[in-house]
Amino acid sequence: MINVTIYVRPDCPACDQAVKELEALQEQAPHRLVKIDVAQDRALDERFGGRLPVVEIGPYRLWTPFKQQDLLVMLNAARDRVNQLEKVDSEGYQRMVAQGQKMTSHDRLSLWLSRRYMLVVNLLLLLYVGLPILAPVLMKARLEFPARVIYTIYSPLCHQLAFRSWFLFGEQAYYPRALAGIPNVLTYEEVIGGGQTDVFAARAFTGNNTVGYKVALCQRDVAIYGALLFFGLIFMFTGRRLSSIPWYLWVIFGLVPMGIDGVSQLPSIASNLPAWIPLRESTPALRSLTGFLFGWFTGWYLFPMIEASMQETRRIVLRKKAFIEPDFPKAGS
Repeated sequence: MINVTIYVRPDCPACDQAVKELEALQEQAPHRLVKIDVAQDRALDERFGGRLPVVEIGPYRLWTPFKQQDLLVMLNAARDRVNQLEKVDSEGYQRMVAQGQKMTSHDRLSLWLSRRYMLVVNLLLLLYVGLPILAPVLMKARLEFPARVIYTIYSPLCHQLAFRSWFLFGEQAYYPRALAGIPNVLTYEEVIGGGQTDVFAARAFTGNNTVGYKVALCQRDVAIYGALLFFGLIFMFTGRRLSSIPWYLWVIFGLVPMGIDGVSQLPSIASNLPAWIPLRESTPALRSLTGFLFGWFTGWYLFPMIEASMQETRRIVLRKKAFIEPDFPKAGS
């Protein structure tokens, strides 16, 4: 039998009329009808609420206004499609029908994630940006082994250069190279007692009791993932209602500033370069600003698009659940 879904809301005369017209067509085109109240699910209400009723039969969808004849045409088209699928691939179609008649663990997981994915994302971001900050705390507490484990885990994920990282429990929060030109601060060269920058030594240097201990992510990465977490929390607690920004705004305000700041300082860590190549070292403030902009605009661009995908997943699974479990509250449960 053909399954028909109609999206409605209370106190909707057009919805009631469409239900009556579908019921009147049962003899001509037998079908199983399920009504889903969009008022019980914000995503459905935002998608369909302004144009109710909406009728779905398989891949076909009919938006109001429509007549009973339109419903009959769609029912017949859906029936013809089913007959054709049975002829072309009877076994495959029967497997698909059987799968649609039970809620699988995958369906339940998809429904759970579609509602709580931002909680999962934010917890993962908190863990990702929190562990590197925990590393210097552990070093200060003389728990070197777990701290070294964190530094090692994050080593492939970040350059961990000491002169581009934050330090905790020391004389300063950062130790920039002299090339950065920041006045009245102790430079990285003064800390290590040398003038030549050894990149491998800078990666390995985690600090000491005097200068403090290095965070396991560089300044820019802390800002990137911190901004992603900040936007993710705002997005979650405001009901995931923000719309995605255009891609070019992400490029202009997120990607370009960080790209210019990061790429322009690459020659400064190379050796034996011609004298005519300008050398530049960014500052902690600029790295943090450009990193924050990249993380913030990436979240603004990405999270609403994920929400749109999750809304569609939720709609599909809720519709399936409504047909399988007749006593299931038809939306928002």
